[in-house]
Amino acid sequence: MKILLQNIDVPGIQNFEVYRRLGGYSAVEKALKTMVHSEVVKEVKDSGLRGRGGAGFPTGMKWFFIDHTTDKPKYMICNADEGEPGTFKDRYLMQHNPHLLVEGMILSSFAIESSTAYIYIRGELFSILHILEKAIGEAYANGFLGKNILGSGYSLDIYCHPGAGAYICGEETALIESLEGNRGNPRMKPPFPAVAGLYGCPTVVNNVETICNIPWIVNNSGAEFAKLGTDKSPGTKLISACGHIRYPGVYEIELGMPVNEFLYSNEYCGGIRDNHQLKAVIAGGSSVPVLPADLILRTPKGEPRLLSYESLSEGGFDSGTMLGSGGFIVMDETTCMVRQLLSYARFYYDESCGQCSPCREGTGWMEKILHRLENGRGRMKDIDLLASVAKNIEGNTICPLGDAAAWPVRSFIHHFRDEFEWHVNEPLACLNMHQVTV
Repeated sequence: MKILLQNIDVPGIQNFEVYRRLGGYSAVEKALKTMVHSEVVKEVKDSGLRGRGGAGFPTGMKWFFIDHTTDKPKYMICNADEGEPGTFKDRYLMQHNPHLLVEGMILSSFAIESSTAYIYIRGELFSILHILEKAIGEAYANGFLGKNILGSGYSLDIYCHPGAGAYICGEETALIESLEGNRGNPRMKPPFPAVAGLYGCPTVVNNVETICNIPWIVNNSGAEFAKLGTDKSPGTKLISACGHIRYPGVYEIELGMPVNEFLYSNEYCGGIRDNHQLKAVIAGGSSVPVLPADLILRTPKGEPRLLSYESLSEGGFDSGTMLGSGGFIVMDETTCMVRQLLSYARFYYDESCGQCSPCREGTGWMEKILHRLENGRGRMKDIDLLASVAKNIEGNTICPLGDAAAWPVRSFIHHFRDEFEWHVNEPLACLNMHQVTV
C-alpha cells in the first residue's frame, strides 16, 4: 500500500497540472465544500495517525488541544527542518512531490482554523526551498491559496522560512523562537504551543511526512487509514534506509512489517552488502538506542521484531529501541562501534544550544572521553564515567536533545561494552586497525 510515494515517480509530478490530473487538491475541494473544521480534525483523530517526526504523538489529539476560546490568530507550522542523522525522507518528499505537502498544509490549516501557515525548512535545503516556493506560487495562481479559496470563504497564506542549519530548531519551541527572529533556544513547557506558540498564539507544529498523509485521510476517511498497519501503529511509514545495505533509499512500508523482511527483501534494503554480516541497526535515527543483530531481528521473547512503535520498544531500554524518525542505519561487522559513537557524540556536542548545563557540559565531556578511547588513550574507568555522564544528562534538560545525546551512549556501551574495553586493553591495535563507519 502506497499513500505518500504512490505517484512519486510520475514525470512532471512537481508541476501543478500533473499533480492535479492525478487527483491532486481533490481533498481540499472536499474539505472546503462539504466539511467543517471539526470534521477534518475528527477524521485525523479516527485515523490514529501519529506524528512522523520522531515523538509519535497522535496528530488528531494535537490538533484537538488547540485553544479555540481565544480571539488570537492560530498558526499552522510545518517542521521541515529535517536534521536527524540518517533521516532524509522529508527532503525526498519535498523534492519530488511538493504539491502533496502544500495540499496537506491547506487541509491542516483549515482544520485548526488558521489563516497563516509557515513551512520552516532546513537552511541547507536551499534548492528544495525554490521547489516549494514554485509549488506554492502555482497553488495561488490556481485559486487554492489566497483569499476566499474556491469560494468557500476560507482564506490562507503559506510562507516558506529557511533556517540556518541548527539541529536544535527541529524541536518545535526552538523552531518557533527562530521563526520569531530569536535565537533558537527551546522554551520551557507548559504552556504548550497549542495554547501559546508563535507570537504567543495557539500554534500547531507537524512535520512534513505527517502533513503529507492528510490528503489521503480526508479523501478516504480516517477509518480506512486505521485499517492499515497495527492497532497502535496505524498507516504507512517512510523509512530512510542507509548504511551497509545493498539498496539504500526511501521506502514506504505498512507499519508492522517484520524487520527481517525489510532488511533482506530485494524490494527494500536487499540485505547486507556482499560478503558481510549484520552487526547492529539504529532503527529511528541516531538519537534512538542501537540494537545488535539478534535483538533487531527478534524481540526478547523470541518473536519477530516488527517495524512499529510498540514492537521496536518491546524490552525497554535494555533490549528495545524506538521507531523515531525512521532513519534506519545499518552497520556490518567492519564497523568500529566506538568510532561510530564518537561521530554521533561530536554531532550532539556541536548542535547543543548550550541553554541547559547538563547538555552543554555533558555532551562535551562525552565527546572528549570517546575521543580519548578511540585514539588509544582511554582508561577502563572512562567507560563507566561515560555511562554516568550520559545518565546524568538524560531527563534533565528542557528539550529532548539531551536524551538524544545520552541514549546512543548508554545503548552502545550496554550492547558493545567488550569493544570499548578492547580499545582500552589494545590501544596500539585500536590505532592500527582498518575501521569502516557508516
